[in-house]
Amino acid sequence: MALKIEATKHINVDVVVIGGGMVGLTLALSLGSAGLSIALIEPSKPSRPTNKMYDGRTTAISAGSQKILGSLDVWGGIKPNAQAISEIRVSDARSPVFLHYHHADLGEKPLGHIVENKEIKAALLAKLASCNSVVLLFGKYVKTLFRDENQVIAMTSGGIQICATLAIATDGRNSPTREEAKIAKWERSYKQTAIVCTVRHEKDHRGIAQEHFLPSGPFAILPMTENRSSIVWTEHCDLAQHIMSLGDSDFLKELELRFGDYLGCLEVIGPKFLYPLGVLHAATYVAPRLALAGDAAHAIHPIAGQGFNIGLLDVAALAELVVHSWRLGLDVGSVLVLEKYEKWRRFDNTLMLATTDVLNRLFSNDHRTLRVLRDTGLFAVNKIIPLKKMLMLHAMGMLGRLPKLVRGEVL
Repeated sequence: MALKIEATKHINVDVVVIGGGMVGLTLALSLGSAGLSIALIEPSKPSRPTNKMYDGRTTAISAGSQKILGSLDVWGGIKPNAQAISEIRVSDARSPVFLHYHHADLGEKPLGHIVENKEIKAALLAKLASCNSVVLLFGKYVKTLFRDENQVIAMTSGGIQICATLAIATDGRNSPTREEAKIAKWERSYKQTAIVCTVRHEKDHRGIAQEHFLPSGPFAILPMTENRSSIVWTEHCDLAQHIMSLGDSDFLKELELRFGDYLGCLEVIGPKFLYPLGVLHAATYVAPRLALAGDAAHAIHPIAGQGFNIGLLDVAALAELVVHSWRLGLDVGSVLVLEKYEKWRRFDNTLMLATTDVLNRLFSNDHRTLRVLRDTGLFAVNKIIPLKKMLMLHAMGMLGRLPKLVRGEVL
């Protein structure tokens, strides 16, 4: 895949994007496709999607995120490798009560898709390779970032100087850009760790996603293509470390205890990953000529699989505001643009952080009284159809003030 790597030592662009993960790549494409000049800086080099190393880490793509990727003409490259979610079943440990979402409740479209991260990145990079207004600087990192009332100057490793009117940080939950800007954050560890792996099973999952709430935390079974499922298995930190140290046979036994036998024999394929879990929220998403998006602004528990989706909503909102200002000949890094972005996204993100935090606290225990409350809540939501549909639409990213990209419009 041919990528544009700028060899000069001085670049002038409209926006510099710092961080080339899936959110950063989508943001660069959103702005570049609209005509703005963009420089994207990413310390790592892009892995080739054709290599033999199996990854298997996946992302849940909501209906809203699918719309965004479709509006950017990227979904066509992802869809052949995406598994549609036809149903979602949420159950509580030993209780017979469960919550059931079915795609037919809202029409015939799927509730979302499960896609391997490498496929999303490959499709984004393929599209960016033909976007002449985006300069990709892989294998580079920002050494210094100067911001004043008129401009941004980023100096990278290798001595490349980038001048822009706005910097956007998409460099993850441990964002060096956020820390350098001295933007405070609220952060708390859940004292839980997620074990992530992929299994192949004997029987067809029929596109059904399962989330079992166990005393140690949620255990999610997410359908993938080719009779595979992605496992997101939450455990207490010490036990998670012990489980990861087990041999393949003993690890599979522990997995089967939680997975059950409804899909027949299981086989763990590919590597296993371990992720400490916690919640993080930046005190503000903006500073002079700087915006935070994705995990640089907020990181949540994977209990609802919404981390990437709310990051893409950040992208869609911020890109819409920046493109609108640019087309009017206004300053895209002005306080007015940044304040509009903060106002648009902060409330919805705070609500999602609070929701996932409460759900994790409510379900990650074996307290008798809370079990009764949980079962009552699951039963009520399952029976109150208007409430159930509203929650489904919210999870699908189809409620509230929707950016143009979510509505299927180009910027």
